[in-house]
Amino acid sequence: MARSKRYREIAKQIDRNREYSLQDAVALVKETAGAKFDESIEVAINLNLKKGHTVRDTVVLPHQFGKEKKILVFAQGEKAEEAREAGATYVGAADLVEKIQGGWLDFDVAVATPDMMRDVGKLGPILGRRGLMPNPKTGTVTMDVAGAIGELKQGRMEFRADKGGVVNLSIGKVSMDAAKITENANAFITEVTRRRPSDLRGQYIRSVSCSSTMGPGVKISISTGEES
Repeated sequence: MARSKRYREIAKQIDRNREYSLQDAVALVKETAGAKFDESIEVAINLNLKKGHTVRDTVVLPHQFGKEKKILVFAQGEKAEEAREAGATYVGAADLVEKIQGGWLDFDVAVATPDMMRDVGKLGPILGRRGLMPNPKTGTVTMDVAGAIGELKQGRMEFRADKGGVVNLSIGKVSMDAAKITENANAFITEVTRRRPSDLRGQYIRSVSCSSTMGPGVKISISTGEES
């Protein structure tokens, strides 16, 4: 793929054969980001996963960034009231299911109480494709509606390894303080490390890199947690 002149100039400032410390990698990404908008900063972790392994979870980043998420909650009765008091953007039951079936999708994340999943399941073809389907594994199917909303407002984000074993997550904006970006990145890397499959032997993390939206990746040196 042809790269822009700006991209090539940025790439010259990065030693592609070097693995930088997390702090230095973040500083370099901030320094070389030059787009006319506030670029996101992303960490990509390449995992050595065997067939049948899944790495999927959520992480609450220490420092929030970006616009506040629109949280939709499928709930009834007391749980619906709990969701409203906790600050959910939209709360409903069959009415929301029908609205979404009609094409409305003006929300960023969906939470549901277990009793609502029979109705919410009808939305699988719509929400599943967009990564919006509530799931117990990510804490979005729960009776603790207030707790889930609180964590989402604090910056809880879902991560999941793709078919190639790569986990990507936006951990900040270029405009953020470097120390805060570094803390967010460290929280993400720590959580992915914690999710190592119990039956995996040998190297788990192959490589880690950090980049801005429009910039090249900067390799990060971290412990790969190898086992014999």
